[in-house]
This record gives sequence, C-alpha cells and structure tokens, in this order.
Amino acid sequence: MKILHAHNRYQMPGGEDEVFRNEAELLRSVGHEVVEYVRDNHEIQEYGVWDKATLSLRTVWAWDSVRELTGILKREKPDVAHFHNTFPLISPAAYYACREASVPVVQALDNPRLLCPAATLFRDGHLCELCVGKSLPWPGVTYACYRGSRIQTSVVAGMLATHRWLGTWQNEVSIFICSTAFYRKKFTEGGLPAKKIALKPHFIAADTGVRHGNGTYALFIGRLAPEKGVGTLIDAWKSLKSRPIKIRGEGPLLPEVQTLRNRGGPEIEIVPRLERAELMNLIKGARFLVWPSLGYYETFGLVAVEAFACGVPVIASRTGVMEEIVHDGRTGLHFVPGDPEDLAAKVEWAWTHHQEMEVMGRNARAEYEAKYTAERNCGMLMEIYHQALHGRN
Repeated sequence: MKILHAHNRYQMPGGEDEVFRNEAELLRSVGHEVVEYVRDNHEIQEYGVWDKATLSLRTVWAWDSVRELTGILKREKPDVAHFHNTFPLISPAAYYACREASVPVVQALDNPRLLCPAATLFRDGHLCELCVGKSLPWPGVTYACYRGSRIQTSVVAGMLATHRWLGTWQNEVSIFICSTAFYRKKFTEGGLPAKKIALKPHFIAADTGVRHGNGTYALFIGRLAPEKGVGTLIDAWKSLKSRPIKIRGEGPLLPEVQTLRNRGGPEIEIVPRLERAELMNLIKGARFLVWPSLGYYETFGLVAVEAFACGVPVIASRTGVMEEIVHDGRTGLHFVPGDPEDLAAKVEWAWTHHQEMEVMGRNARAEYEAKYTAERNCGMLMEIYHQALHGRN
C-alpha cells in the first residue's frame, strides 16, 4: 500500500511529532511505501511581509499547501492520505485536494483542537469546555485562550467555524483515529460522528527492555506548564524533600522548578534534554513516574506507556486519560488531581512498599506487551486504512 503521511511540525518538538515519525517508520518497516508531506512552524520565522499578512487566511484555507498536495497526489497516486496536525500551515483545505484526487482521508485526533481553540480544554488553572460543541467557539475568543491573544484566537476560531459550516470534518474525512476511549467520547460530544472515530492507541517504536532493580528516584517528564500539573508536583515536593526526584522538561514553570531545586538541595535534579537512548535509561532508573496532569489536557500518555515498557509503575491523576491508562493498584496509583497532599501521600506509600511496587512494575510491562507494541499497532492501523478505502466507517 502507498500512504501519503502529512504533518505540520511544531516549533517545540513534542509527542505528536514523535507519533508521526514512529508511524511512518513502522509502515516502511513492514513494506509499505510512505510519501511524506511535512510543513514546519519554523517556516513562519522566515516569512516576508506578504506571507505574514496572509497567514490568518491560510490558516483557514492554505492554498499553498493545497497546491503542493495536489501535485503530490497527482504524481504519487497514494491509496490513502493520513493527516496528523494540520494547524496552521496545512489546514483542513488539504482534504479537498484529496477529494479531487479520489484519495480517502484518515485524520488523527492527536490533540483537542477541534474542540478548543487553545487545544487544551484548560483555562486559568481549571478545566474548560465552553467551546465544545459550539459552531462558533466564541468563548475562546472572549478569554483569549490561544497564546493570550484575542486576535490569534479569532483566527483559530474562524478556521473551526468555517470548516464546521462547510461540513469539512463530517464529509471530507473518511475516518478519524483517536488514541483513547475517553477522548473518543469527548470528540463525539463535540459533534464528530461516533461511527467515524476508530480507537487505536499509540505505541512504542522499539522495545528497549525492562529495567533491573527498583529504581532510586521519582521521575517527571513533560512540559513544565500549569496544565501538566507541575504546580501540584512542586507543592507536593515541598513536603517530600527527602525523596529524590529528577525532572526533565522545559516550559513557563521552569523558574518555579529551579526555585524548588535550590531549596531542596541535591534530592531534586533538573535533567537537560536527552537523546532517545539516554531518556529510556533515565526512565529505567526511576522507582516510579509521576504523571500529575490536570483535567483533559492529555489526549494520550506516551511517556506513561514508555514507563510501562520499562516495567516502571506510574502515579497519575485520577481523571480523564490518566485514569484510563493507569489502573489504580495494578499498574500504578491514582491521586486526586490538583491535590499536592494526596500526591505526597501516594509518593510516600510507593516509596515504602517495595514489593507492591515491584508487582505493579511487572503488571505495567504486561500492559505494554498487550496493548502498546509496534506489532499490535501495525495491524490496527492497516485495518483503519482498509476501512477508509472500502467505506466501512
């Protein structure tokens, strides 16, 4: 099979970029031909006056991407087009180029952009679903949810409203891919047809094996931002100074994390950006991973699944996707989201119950083997492509 694989890369690399790369490599590894179409948000930094002036219009309808895709579709004649992020340089207009070429469209729902202009469902430190299901997501504009700017939020809201009015997602996408049942329900509540949303988790591209020993520190990996629960983590560790933690991440709360480190001494370590192999070794050295995200921000927990692959249990917020992926008492522990005292109590329990955590680590590895291997994912992905090709959606 020949697959057009398309993605708009972010300025700060993240999980979506990794998912795009992993799926392309997986498809090639089993003999499929993959044609990539990639735009990169770093392009915007090089824009001249005209490109900057028309960026808001191209966010709604990226005529330059449509032109390029039309040429690729005509030349390569793929069987199916699989899109990941299309914001802002590809735009949903790409689907119309596929329709003209009679190529079915698969759209990955890797973030909640179709539900929320900011793609977070999070505002001012709490959950927010004011825009979910609205034809015009005006609350997002009112609260300047995208980058704190009403103007920039208006551009995103305009893109969403235009394509809802055109019926783009209803009519031009053959099938969507959602990585969790929790978010499948959310997208259905937001107006996408349930029959068109296939459930397929993400996967770990290469099995790096299970850790040896119990681990010597707690670990956090992720963006240092409020919606990631970093504030909860900081407050919890103010009373956990004797429990070592390594923190790998960058973001707006880095100064607060640095202050915590300065007060906590050598037990708190901020880890610089690592290569893949080094990152997996960091995970293998952990006693457990802490996943404190608030609310619905996470559409999947790739770092949690990486921990599972290493046989490392996870302490996670009892809400949303975290509650779905981490099973309390089996592959990790739950704590009340946003509650630093409960998180601290669960960390203390985990630190002092070695045998129970060993069992959870083995269960975590078994969960990875059952759900998140490349082999299992490949079969699911091909079934979705066949559904798109034959209209069984």
